[in-house]
Amino acid sequence: MRSRDSHAPHASHGSHRSVAAQHNPGSNGHRDPQATLERAEVARRTTMVSVWVNVVLSLLQIVIGYMARSQALIADGIHSLSDLMSDFAVLLANHHSKKAPDTDHPYGHQRFETAASLFLGGLLLGVGGAMVWVAVERVIDPSSIPTVSPIALVIAILTLVSKESLFRYMLKAGKRVKSSMMVANAWHARSDAASSLVVAFGIIGNLMGYPILDPIAALLVGLMIGRMGWRFGSDSFQDLMDRAANETEVEEIIRTLNETPGVLGVHDVRTRKMGDLVLVDAHIEVDRTLTVEQGHEIGVSARAAVLLRHRVLDLLTHIDPVDPPKATHPAQAESVVEPSDSGSLPDSTH
Repeated sequence: MRSRDSHAPHASHGSHRSVAAQHNPGSNGHRDPQATLERAEVARRTTMVSVWVNVVLSLLQIVIGYMARSQALIADGIHSLSDLMSDFAVLLANHHSKKAPDTDHPYGHQRFETAASLFLGGLLLGVGGAMVWVAVERVIDPSSIPTVSPIALVIAILTLVSKESLFRYMLKAGKRVKSSMMVANAWHARSDAASSLVVAFGIIGNLMGYPILDPIAALLVGLMIGRMGWRFGSDSFQDLMDRAANETEVEEIIRTLNETPGVLGVHDVRTRKMGDLVLVDAHIEVDRTLTVEQGHEIGVSARAAVLLRHRVLDLLTHIDPVDPPKATHPAQAESVVEPSDSGSLPDSTH
């Protein structure tokens, strides 16, 4: 809703960050630092678990794959090594994203998570493309597929169970602390579990005398991984381009603003993603007869309510003065013309 009094002077204009920090101790004008530290600790712990699992599995797959003459198992081991790269990317992003705002980054460093998700998307896309390339070459020349040793199947099944367990563990932790970066890394682990499943079927087919099943299965997994990488990369790129929050979340934020005492209307609400949080700009309408201080306090209360109820990093408010609602009842009329304590109404003796 637009301001209904475009010629009236604005009561105030700007952000209420500093004042809101006084009303919300410990926030420093931003989200609770305790929650940020918790997310960082959960990310560090789950990522270290992933690192050790991938180190052990990749060594087993590459060594046993070479001994068992299984190119599929070796490729899956190299795939596991790519997980180590993604894990280190998560650790790096986790280290930087928890830093407090500074002069160069006044809104904080949450977009390090988005950048890490973009990197993970590119990594998945590259790994998927490489798997498709190798699979196509094997389909063209099935004679290049050697007969493998049964021990390769044991390692493939062990890898499958380990990766699926790792996926469930990381996904649960990522959803609990609402970290898209951790969720992306969890789905990376699921893609590894899927590839290990296909490798297991390929090895079974090889042992049963159907070597062509190995490259066909690898082709399907490569396409699946590439699609997943494209989705993560595309979403992260859009977030870096200041994509708005989803419509439902914006409507809930507007509802919270409208429910704030003293707010007569809300319009021109804009949002943009900042990591897993949202930055919001909003125009709120207040009674034009209020003083500047009263209008400012309404803005402070509105901002505090939004930060408390929603995944909002910061809210920048613009106060628009408008005519107060017209009274339709004598009692309401009396309350409207009654002078306020601030003395903002004109003296009746003049």
